[in-house]
Amino acid sequence: MTELKNLEQELSRFRARLWAAAGFVLFCFGLLVFRLYTLQVVRHDDLATQAENNRIAVVPIVPNRGLIVDRNGVVLANNYSAYTLEITPSKVDDVEATIDALSRIVEIQARDRRRFKRLREESKSFESIPIRTRLTDEEVARFTAQRFRFPGVDIQARLFRHYPYGELASHVLGYIGRINQREADAMEDWSDEDQANYRGTEYIGKLGIEQSYERELHGITGFEEVETSAGGRAVRRLRSNPATPGNTVHLSIDIKLQALIERLYGDRRGALVAIDPRNGEVLAFVSKPTFDPNLFVDGIDSENWKELNESADKPLLNRALRGTYPPGSTYKPFMALAALNTGKRNPATIIMDNGVCLVGGPKFRSPENERGGAMNMRRAIVESSNVYFYSLANELGVDTIHDQMAPLGFGRLTGIDLKGEVTGILPSTEWKRNAYKRAEQRKWYAGETISLGIGQGYNTFTMLQLATALATVASDGQRYQPRVVREIENVLTRERHVSSSQALTPLVYKPEHTAFIREAMYGVTQEGTSTRVFLGAGYQSGGKTGTAQAVGLRQNEKYVASKVDEYKRDHSLYEAFAPVENPRVALAVIVENAGFGAEAAAPIARRVLDYLLMDQYPSEEDIAAVQIGKAASPIGVPRKASAMPLPRGLDAFGADVPTAPDTAASAAPLASAASAASASGAASAASGAVAASSAAPASAALSAPATGSAPSAPARPASVPVPALAPPPRHPSNAASVAASKELP
Repeated sequence: MTELKNLEQELSRFRARLWAAAGFVLFCFGLLVFRLYTLQVVRHDDLATQAENNRIAVVPIVPNRGLIVDRNGVVLANNYSAYTLEITPSKVDDVEATIDALSRIVEIQARDRRRFKRLREESKSFESIPIRTRLTDEEVARFTAQRFRFPGVDIQARLFRHYPYGELASHVLGYIGRINQREADAMEDWSDEDQANYRGTEYIGKLGIEQSYERELHGITGFEEVETSAGGRAVRRLRSNPATPGNTVHLSIDIKLQALIERLYGDRRGALVAIDPRNGEVLAFVSKPTFDPNLFVDGIDSENWKELNESADKPLLNRALRGTYPPGSTYKPFMALAALNTGKRNPATIIMDNGVCLVGGPKFRSPENERGGAMNMRRAIVESSNVYFYSLANELGVDTIHDQMAPLGFGRLTGIDLKGEVTGILPSTEWKRNAYKRAEQRKWYAGETISLGIGQGYNTFTMLQLATALATVASDGQRYQPRVVREIENVLTRERHVSSSQALTPLVYKPEHTAFIREAMYGVTQEGTSTRVFLGAGYQSGGKTGTAQAVGLRQNEKYVASKVDEYKRDHSLYEAFAPVENPRVALAVIVENAGFGAEAAAPIARRVLDYLLMDQYPSEEDIAAVQIGKAASPIGVPRKASAMPLPRGLDAFGADVPTAPDTAASAAPLASAASAASASGAASAASGAVAASSAAPASAALSAPATGSAPSAPARPASVPVPALAPPPRHPSNAASVAASKELP
């Protein structure tokens, strides 16, 4: 009986467990049914849309970067398309083994490996990094046949920047490079619209026009919706919104003139800036030595970078924009103008030049103790009397000199439309108090003022500042903000926006004062230190030679160039404007460590003025002589500049670009400096197609300033801010140490 009762209890418990299990199963099944109902009925529309979106990818279309052309439409920077082989490190187990395997299919050089390694260090693991660029069709076919062996490796069609003329004008053009981490972080602070405009963009302007006009050159990013496979590959294009190419940037420089100047320098270092005083247009902007911006386009390898960065000649230094030098005797005309403007001296004031100036204890001497005798202001400028300007500086005082020079732009940014400009040093007692810490260093000494009179001491300026100041004096105090860009062209509408230089508040000088300075500088070319250089010129020009110390000398120490290390020799400077009446060119030129201004710098200035005013191109014999500092006035038979071919350029695949001049666009050269007629400069529009148009004549560089209303600028999105870039490489200062200064004419 007991056993039967126990059996019934067991069965009862079993039935309870069975019902509990069945209930649990039914409950779970009910949940599944409920979930299925929710997904299939309640949320059907939302989930169907989400599934469609998961199948569709929005891919950015990077715009074609805008062209950069010279004032005559010659293409200086363009784009070309090519296939690249790229690796995404996060999708590859062994990157090095993968590269080794790839090298058996496509050629991968040591340079490619070095570049890949450097780019990998700068990129995130999920970003694709090029291991080979510019693949041939055969290489593309070989890899495609074996793509299945290489997960995480793919071929991409990319646009690359190309600079057809290589090193020519590289400091003006700059270059583009991959967006680094610091720039990417800065972009996160941009507006959503601006960030969207850079989706898919991997390169950005780093220096020069490429950096300063990034917003104009970049264009507007488009997009396309594509259907993707389970593996993420695009299989069908559904909808697209094309990208808008970047604008074409027209420069004010003439590439033929630029090439000539760079040739005239030869292997020497230096800078030249030429400005049109009537409107602030930069006609030439040269810094030597140069570099090839094409090296940076797809990532410069470590060996080339080391060579550029560690070179004693500092090819990456933009000397026209960032090189600061003592102005030497080129400062004397501005000192004379300061004396006239303050009433401290008049042109007839006589100072006896006996070869030495005594101020307290130190003796400030003329070179070789030359004695000039009785000096008035004009003769002091023409013959470059040190003693006259020593005494003038002592009379004016450092702070008066500062107050007179600052409005001319010395020690200040000119505001040129290129980033990276430096101010140099225009000293004052306040400047020295702020520049030094120790009490004895912060004190201003009388001897330091004397050196300023001949452009030595603490004075250090750029050639851009010197040319801008001279342009102001040449135009009776009218000032313009210098500009390298002449026009911005919308390649779709062909509308052009004239990028006119901003007129600044004029400086008020008495016309007779500026006229006197110009006439005295004209005397320099007729009876002074640059007479031999300008012998036979078909125009009247004013100028001033200068020779500036690169290092200081001890009291009474004699300078002998042949016994001094090359990099410690004096700099050769020259400033010039022409014609004397109604000047159309003002320039400043320096040849580093080349000695007297009349021997190295002035001959370059003469050839530049001949090109611009006379449509003359020097003979090959003359160019060779100028390159080694053995020329004064031109030798040989000059050629017609407007008939000269363009410099040799190469496309991205090594083929020559056209070099024939465009005779149809030629304008009559300026037959003489007295000619008032402006040359008609035809700047042909550069289209979006990559084709280098031919050059107009040299005289077009001096066409009359644009008049009338400019076409309306095309509508553009909100400005895209350019991220702050790393400063250019460090370089040794060219400033001379403060010591008893010597100056040569």
